[in-house]
Amino acid sequence: MDSRIDEIVAQMKTLENELMDELKKKEDEFFYTLEDKKVKFEESVVKEGRAKIVSSIKYLSSFSVLVILTIPFIWSMMIPALIADIFVTIYQAVCFPIFKIPKVKRKDYIIIDRYNLFYLDRVEKINCWYCEYFNGVIGYTREIAARSEQFWCPIKHSKPQIDMHSRYNKFFHFGDYETYRQELEKRRSNFKDLECEV
Repeated sequence: MDSRIDEIVAQMKTLENELMDELKKKEDEFFYTLEDKKVKFEESVVKEGRAKIVSSIKYLSSFSVLVILTIPFIWSMMIPALIADIFVTIYQAVCFPIFKIPKVKRKDYIIIDRYNLFYLDRVEKINCWYCEYFNGVIGYTREIAARSEQFWCPIKHSKPQIDMHSRYNKFFHFGDYETYRQELEKRRSNFKDLECEV
């Protein structure tokens, strides 16, 4: 693999870690801590936030009728999300051990925690639940697909992508048939970087 690409990927990883450190600092700024994986806010902040909750009726009435009419379309998308969640979970449970691919941890992608936010009304909490579940399923599915693609077809595209998945830097360059034939078996099983995450 290209050492310059590896260097850039390492820099990106470093920046991601710095970003996580900065986000952790926000715990202090917004007066919460994590205790046994549960968010704990200072009591005075909770009281102040609850006093400012907008009623669900007032919240919904702030939208136009057309926006309200889209709600059935939005919620109908939950059906394919649930189906995708079930099927990709079964797929990786059956296939990843055979392919010797490390499994994707569902809990790292589908994080349901906004219902704990004391300053949201019921409708806002339901909306947040929908979005965090749906986006979590998409991220979870994408990572499973990325690991599968690395195993079956680790070749980059001829055109640049707007957003590359986590395994893309392990792929062969488009048109590099010699390296592809020489290193395919090695690359399709190169998940060593994931083993250190476990």
